[in-house]
Amino acid sequence: MTDLTPMGALGTAGPAAARHGALTLTEDCAITLLSLALRDETSTLADLPLPGPGAYARSGVLAAFWTGPGQWMVESRDAAAARAAIAALPGARMTEQSDGWVVIRIRSEAGAPPLRALTEKLVNLPAETLAPGRATRCQLHHLNCLVTRPAETELCVMTLRSAALSLWHALEATARRLPAAAAT
Repeated sequence: MTDLTPMGALGTAGPAAARHGALTLTEDCAITLLSLALRDETSTLADLPLPGPGAYARSGVLAAFWTGPGQWMVESRDAAAARAAIAALPGARMTEQSDGWVVIRIRSEAGAPPLRALTEKLVNLPAETLAPGRATRCQLHHLNCLVTRPAETELCVMTLRSAALSLWHALEATARRLPAAAAT
């Protein structure tokens, strides 16, 4: 029988990680991503009100952000709980997305300034678009990405799994080039 070793999108046996100044980049291999489609945009997923355009919301083990009219991406570390919560919504349609995306979390040990400096180099967006509790779809480097800001000191960047190495390179190279004052 063949022994298979699970690998992350970046080709490592465990999550890839790198640290540059105050920023730590980590591939999040443990996250479950589910796309959700509903006719009723005012629904609540378990105890999580589904956010509107540009918003990111978290409650308990679930988080969600709006991806289009009547559509959200749901994140969870508990796949069974996420599926059960979605199944409880009348008329909900769900598609497993976890294997199609790479998720890279960027954390700052020095507050928001290093994340702001990083995003200023990567995307041409107003700062409030990537404020805590916000989410957006944008072009980063040459990639179509979903970017969420779960917290003041955390940024999450997602792109198609097939572009994982390109995204990692863009994020790591930009973080490495940040001036020392911005990185700490």
